Amino acid sequence: MKPTYEQTENKIIAWATARKIIQNGTSTSQLLKAISEMGELADAHAKRDEAGIIDAVGDILVCLINYCAIEEIKIAECLDSAYEQIKDRKGYLTPEGTFVKE
Repeated sequence: MKPTYEQTENKIIAWATARKIIQNGTSTSQLLKAISEMGELADAHAKRDEAGIIDAVGDILVCLINYCAIEEIKIAECLDSAYEQIKDRKGYLTPEGTFVKE
């Protein structure tokens, strides 16, 4: 059986804690690492490198989970908050990539 998102998040936090990333790291260092990983994602995306895309997205999520752990917030709460802000938005994305609000 595959682990739930919460189980995986908890394993990542335990891994980062064991390596003193949570205790000795900073939210800034994790933010900068996530930005670096975004560059790797952009590169993998441009090359259509599926394995690289999967790796980079995973690395970005690990950095964001660590960032949130250092800041003592839950990443799922951030996601829920974002959804609550967008759930009732009406509009559509044009073929050119612009979102038009209704």
